[in-house]
Amino acid sequence: MMLDEVMQGLTIQASGCYVDATFGGGGHARALLSALGPSGRLLLIDKDPAAVARALSEFSGDPRVSVHHGSFARLGEFVDALGLHGQIAGVLFDLGMSSIQLDDPSRGFSFSRPGPLDMRMDTSSGPTASQWLQDASELEISRVLRDYGEERYARRIARAVVARRSEAPLADTNTLVELVRGATPRREQHKHFATRTFQALRIAVNRELEDLVAGLDQAHAVLAPDGRLVVLSFHSLEDRIVKRFMRLHAGRFEGAEAIPTLALVRGPKKAGQAELASNPRARSAILRVAQRRPSTQPVPAHA
Repeated sequence: MMLDEVMQGLTIQASGCYVDATFGGGGHARALLSALGPSGRLLLIDKDPAAVARALSEFSGDPRVSVHHGSFARLGEFVDALGLHGQIAGVLFDLGMSSIQLDDPSRGFSFSRPGPLDMRMDTSSGPTASQWLQDASELEISRVLRDYGEERYARRIARAVVARRSEAPLADTNTLVELVRGATPRREQHKHFATRTFQALRIAVNRELEDLVAGLDQAHAVLAPDGRLVVLSFHSLEDRIVKRFMRLHAGRFEGAEAIPTLALVRGPKKAGQAELASNPRARSAILRVAQRRPSTQPVPAHA
């Protein structure tokens, strides 16, 4: 996704150390590695065991690459374990789902594909979306749909979920889609009526926003002077967090650091027409880039 823009944002140095915090399908990692020389380093992180398996299969023989299973909320831990704190020339976050995850019915991310209501990015741990819906209160379900999905019928859908689960758990995507259909009397013309619900549940199940806040903090901490932070967001909730984080550390609004540690690099960018023509999913992508100021020192390694 936006490969050229990402590579330009990272300004690759052949001998630099880089972190791809969201390996996914590996497109960005391959481009990064092709630009690195023999002394370059690339850390690959993904919380999805299937993505980690793909990364190990493709890159385990390359001494420049290390592969880590876990959330990018543990980015600092992975970097510190390799003794690279303060030496990272660039960190990339490509947020949200990969196409591989979305297109796999067994993962339960898509409202258009029948499958189990799982939605976990890390299939090795944590509650599924079905379990989450079974255990959460009506108030919590409503809050998540409102805050994470901006769903106008959040209360109606939450009420319908609670009524339905008293009979049987919501175990598959089709059941959830039909429940949302019945609880949404008016539909948006150009958006599927279940889009907001599926987005909200995915964000809640995977703690995406909490992990993003932690991951940005840790990326900022491990960057070398002049190191780049590059983030691809796909919805307003993510982008709002990224924008605020970068502007805060760049000293752009009240409450910012006394001595800014980041400089914003250009403004936000969107995918070009050529990419949109071949990849409609890129229409919501927003790329933001910031650079650690050379006069500031990396944040000390965490205990």
